[in-house]
Amino acid sequence: MDVVKKPVQRVKHIPQRTCVGCREVLSKRQLLRIVRTAEGVRVDPTGKLAGRGAYLHDKRSCWVRGLKGALAHALKAEFTNEDRVRLEEFMNSLPLEAETNG
Repeated sequence: MDVVKKPVQRVKHIPQRTCVGCREVLSKRQLLRIVRTAEGVRVDPTGKLAGRGAYLHDKRSCWVRGLKGALAHALKAEFTNEDRVRLEEFMNSLPLEAETNG
């Protein structure tokens, strides 16, 4: 009598990241990565650019809080005027979310 072993189902690891704007922990794929590179601070849509990264929701409220200082602190960088303009342009392209306070 042979005992057939079932293959073990492996649970796939999902990387978690924290939004520097609201401090909510979510899966990496649900957040936008901002990266500090030699050319300056950029939004990283692929999530694969080399450099120090930080994460934000695609919500304008998180971006406003992040640009006040939390993002620069997380990236260990001082923003140049070009960096700030680039990030604010991206932030302004985000949809305004409806404020829902329960």
